[in-house]
Amino acid sequence: SKMTVKAVKMPCTSANVYTKVPDGGWGWTVAFAFFVVEALTYGIIKSFGVFFNDLMESFDETNSRISWIISICVFVQTFTAPLSTVLSNRFGHRLVVMAGGLLVSSGMVIASFARSVVDMYVTIGIVSGLGYCLSFLPTVTILSQYFDKRRSLVTAVASTGECFAVFSFAPAITALKEQIGWRYSMLSVGVLQLGITACGSLLRPIVIREQEEVKAQPPEETTETKYMLENEQTCTSIESIDSGVDITTSPSNVPGKTKAEPKSEEPKQHGQSLVENNSTPPEPKSKLLDFSVMRDYSFICYAFFGLFATLGFFAPSLYIIPLSRSLGIGKDHSAYILSAMAIAEVFGRIFAGWVLNKKPIRKIYIELICVILLSVALVAFPFASGFWGLMICSVYFGFMLGTVAGTHIPLLAEDDVVGIERMSSAAGVYVFIQSLAGLAGPPLAGVLVDTTKNYSSAFYSCAAGMVLGAVFLALVRPCKTGLCHQQQQQQQQVEESTAGPPPELPDDFIDMDIGKAENSGKGSDSV
Repeated sequence: SKMTVKAVKMPCTSANVYTKVPDGGWGWTVAFAFFVVEALTYGIIKSFGVFFNDLMESFDETNSRISWIISICVFVQTFTAPLSTVLSNRFGHRLVVMAGGLLVSSGMVIASFARSVVDMYVTIGIVSGLGYCLSFLPTVTILSQYFDKRRSLVTAVASTGECFAVFSFAPAITALKEQIGWRYSMLSVGVLQLGITACGSLLRPIVIREQEEVKAQPPEETTETKYMLENEQTCTSIESIDSGVDITTSPSNVPGKTKAEPKSEEPKQHGQSLVENNSTPPEPKSKLLDFSVMRDYSFICYAFFGLFATLGFFAPSLYIIPLSRSLGIGKDHSAYILSAMAIAEVFGRIFAGWVLNKKPIRKIYIELICVILLSVALVAFPFASGFWGLMICSVYFGFMLGTVAGTHIPLLAEDDVVGIERMSSAAGVYVFIQSLAGLAGPPLAGVLVDTTKNYSSAFYSCAAGMVLGAVFLALVRPCKTGLCHQQQQQQQQVEESTAGPPPELPDDFIDMDIGKAENSGKGSDSV
């Protein structure tokens, strides 16, 4: 079956209609849009650590209070994930992402004029946080719909946008602050984030109509072929079968007629199917948000994995520069460490996508191995000393972070978790559950740092959360297989109960057959 696209095309406005998942086509444009959106959302969030010391000096605040800026932002981003799913299902991914880009840019621009840390909580935390949610989640969801076999690899490569952003933004913003100050630097970042709106305009919706086209024609063709064969073998017309009159038809007429019919009827039937698709009332719309995934034990375990693993996603990138400064490393070299972490994350994402694209392979187990190694990387940070020691830990952490951060949301589309059919709702619920860790993670690390006067405690708390996440991730596959077995047993019980006992045969059934056999035997003997 060849991939076909609907004939009506309007640049960047009409939906793409395919007979199967294209694994390419306009999906490459969507992948590029996701690359840029990643750079201007998570890339900016992870680069926000370059403003930490400036905000502490300008507002005369502690680590924990400044950490609440990103904490509230991440919380709003993840807490409003179900809202993003509902709006995307109602108005489409394109409009939602474009609106999110406007919110992200507005929040960052207004924050550059903030006079207190509370103003930062509202602008970056709430306004930009809501924009991040409306921008990121719909983009990764529609990208997963454009790819099937290449989904893991394409998503992993496209998600490297945030890594290139951290690699380029951290030194650039640091240098820009030396020239124009942190306020105008933040204003410039906000203007740059308007690019999210442009990327949102590239997100064409996709429609798969494989079942309608495949199931409409073959049954009619097979029945026609069946009648044609009967006509050729019996040399009778279809209309004369009931009358019992044998009417011979010339062989030259029958093939000619049968060849003409498919040519004249196939376009008609195809046209009718298109008219029916457009004229018939649409099927009942799916739920805007399906919370039935919460009854899936494998998804619950996977959601708890995301909840605890989120503790280790943001804090290291926020505290790596303060940690390096506490070890006597200069500003420039501290920015280089953060950039090296971002480059290593690029290779980690590409490597994870390449490995997960191999078949056959159980992707959930590969993810578990990466999470365990990421926990080891977090524990290694407190033992680093000097520039090169911290550089090695950062590169190792960045690589392992890339293997997990670029794949944990796309893995929702795998059958081991929920599958592609329910990914949209599952992603909203999954990110919503992550919001608790996004809210508590950075402030918890900040409180530990203020209490112990040591940045190592922040990395220990991240490692503890990652270990708990690994435990729940290890339970995903067992819960899925156990649940499937239970469902199969329930289906068998229902079938047995509905089928009922086998029909009882009459008592004289065997006697009647034996009598018939004896009578036929006597008749043959008499002959």
